[in-house]
Amino acid sequence: MSASIVDLPALALSIKEWGRELGFQQVGIAGVELGEHEQHLQRWLAAGYHGEMDYMGAHGSKRSHPEELVPGTLRVVSLRMDYLPGDTEMAQRLAQPEKAYVSRYALGRDYHKLIRKRVQQLAERVQQAIGPFGYRAFVDSAPVLEKAIAEQAGIGWIGKNTLVLNRKAGSYFFLSELFVDLPLPVDPPHATEHCGRCTACMDICPTAAFVGPYVLDARRCISYLTIELKTAIPEDLRPLIGNRVFGCDDCQIVCPWNRFARPSAEADFKPRHNLDNAQLAELFMWDEAHFLSSTEGSPLRRAGYERWLRNLAVGLGNAPSSIPVLEALKARREYPSQLVREHVEWALQQHAQRSSL
Repeated sequence: MSASIVDLPALALSIKEWGRELGFQQVGIAGVELGEHEQHLQRWLAAGYHGEMDYMGAHGSKRSHPEELVPGTLRVVSLRMDYLPGDTEMAQRLAQPEKAYVSRYALGRDYHKLIRKRVQQLAERVQQAIGPFGYRAFVDSAPVLEKAIAEQAGIGWIGKNTLVLNRKAGSYFFLSELFVDLPLPVDPPHATEHCGRCTACMDICPTAAFVGPYVLDARRCISYLTIELKTAIPEDLRPLIGNRVFGCDDCQIVCPWNRFARPSAEADFKPRHNLDNAQLAELFMWDEAHFLSSTEGSPLRRAGYERWLRNLAVGLGNAPSSIPVLEALKARREYPSQLVREHVEWALQQHAQRSSL
């Protein structure tokens, strides 16, 4: 069946229905014009706010032009999948400085594989219905302005914390995209934003990473510092990181719209290996084999073992002085990695300074 004789409005409705059957909470369809978002990206890159994330500017205009990234693309199907496990006691963990705080999206299995498989299944459903067509699936894995596309597809608006917000679901969700060469009817963009005068996200940020509303200096963001940054964490920012060892959820926890976030039913997103309630000292004593076995199929692999130890050393430096904390740090004093040793020494100095007061 050629695209010219497909009932496109009916197909668009079917795509949304199939998406929901595959576990997505919302499906929208956008065109390929992302004009003002392209300008915002260029200003952000020019200011250097991307830090070491060179890939953010490495693909020319492909990031903001889906039809250049995948020639022939006419529409982008944007899909939202909620990820928050049941009660993950976020505020409680942050208030327990001897415990490790892992961003809630990273507690379970790696979302990339699960969601990519579902998007692929959606494409196959379309193919069964209309025959071969051009498509490509993306899950946070290519130069795609996914938040801009989600806004264009009516999924939500980009909030002051630079995340996509939805009035019925908050922001605890993953985004994915299916680029298609079908001229499907598009959904109305989310033209209004509902942050109003609220600045809770900007006010709570531990490292003051927001330059202003809708503008994040990634170089100060704890998610960047603990996941993307490959070198030493700047010393002035270390005390501000607290016990956050992989990512940060503060600007989501305080967002009023997250009162409406619903727990995910996906078993793969449930916490594994007690990572939602683990002691910093206990995690710091994992050897590399234990780290690799405990993070198999997990987003934590993105940091790698060396940076995992770097992050935990900072958390231990910020933790109250106790025998387990100090013994864990001393046990890694001679660790082969200079990066790890430097952060261990800093942590021990923090405890020495506090004990001399």
